Amino acid sequence: QVQLVESGGGLVQPGGSLRLSCAASGSIFSFTDMHWYRQAPGKQRELVATTTSGGRTNYADSVTCRFTISRDNAKNTVYLQMNSLKPEDTAVYYCGMGRVGYGISYWGKGTLVTVSS
Repeated sequence: QVQLVESGGGLVQPGGSLRLSCAASGSIFSFTDMHWYRQAPGKQRELVATTTSGGRTNYADSVTCRFTISRDNAKNTVYLQMNSLKPEDTAVYYCGMGRVGYGISYWGKGTLVTVSS
């Protein structure tokens, strides 16, 4: 069993920044591909960013050049640095663990990000 716990969400003004963290614990034998998803009110959950075990990254078009996903394998933690935040970024952000192409094996419970003045 693997547990994922997100942190770092909160209220931020437009143009501000937040860094989300997702710490994995439990029976982790390999810190594999990690992902950040988000779900805004009235919208489907969408993939925001991915970092593979090899360090490759991908981003949704809506966040490219503003968000950066990174990982600290020694800490089994993945981060999402969010800059130039917009109200449209308001959502519950979830981290997930799963190999690309195989779906998400484990989900965190989410952390709420609210971008508002």
